Amino acid sequence: MLDVHRLRLLRELAYRGTIAAVAQALAYTPSAVSQHLSVLEREAGVPLLERTGRRVRLTAAGRVLVEHAERVLAGLEGAEAALAAARHGLTGTLRLGAFPSAARALLPAALVALGRDHPGLELMVEEHDPAHAVEALRAGGLDAALTHDYDLVPVPEHPAVESTVVLTEAMLLASSRAPADPADPVGSFRTGDWILGKEHNLCGLAARRICEAAGFQPRIRHQTDDFPTALALVAAGQGQALLPGLGATHLPAGVVLTPLAVTARVSVTHRRGAGTHPAIAAFQAAVRQAVETYLATTRTGR
Repeated sequence: MLDVHRLRLLRELAYRGTIAAVAQALAYTPSAVSQHLSVLEREAGVPLLERTGRRVRLTAAGRVLVEHAERVLAGLEGAEAALAAARHGLTGTLRLGAFPSAARALLPAALVALGRDHPGLELMVEEHDPAHAVEALRAGGLDAALTHDYDLVPVPEHPAVESTVVLTEAMLLASSRAPADPADPVGSFRTGDWILGKEHNLCGLAARRICEAAGFQPRIRHQTDDFPTALALVAAGQGQALLPGLGATHLPAGVVLTPLAVTARVSVTHRRGAGTHPAIAAFQAAVRQAVETYLATTRTGR
């Protein structure tokens, strides 16, 4: 019988690439990870890893076993969800992740609703970039997270997690004056300075793609991943910025917002199979209510 914990180690090796990275992510020593994987190979009866010096890679059999491990682990999540649904009341710790603008605009109201309706839940929040949140979900460091993606930077489907979109809204051009050409608002500032997030950040990458779609490479004067800072710089005449609506909840005077034909999506993401867990379902319901409140507020002005 194959051991589930060892299957999880093999799956993490498939994603992280090195035994050292697996050990660091799951709080093992590298030697312990190596020993567990060696035992798994004996249990499987076929080589799962190819070793080249200090590096390892999965064999064809190892990759097949990882595919099965994904289904096994999702099935266990579903079993835990079914058992939790059979209990009376929600208790225990719910570890939540969120990117900064969602943590600021959506999460507080959702936490208030969860605390009111399910006082037995201990709610713990960590700020995460969406890419890192998926890693934390897969490794068990988070139970659910608010994540985002953009039209021009779609996030590929991940076999270990699943997402439900709870908010779709237009990306915004923030500038100190209205675009000269309403039909090409971003291109109206092609010769100007830009305030963008760093390229490794999804929003920063999306902003660059928006400029490229308008036919130019932005001249980046300032880089910040903090939307209030970007808006303050726009208000100070330092350039233009691109951001999702969630990032423009507190607008400085003198900033003009122009909706673009590019959408940003916010999702509730959790491990595959865990969607029916009562605590995850309660979190998703609370987020949806928070989104309704947020949308009602934006309709009446930021």
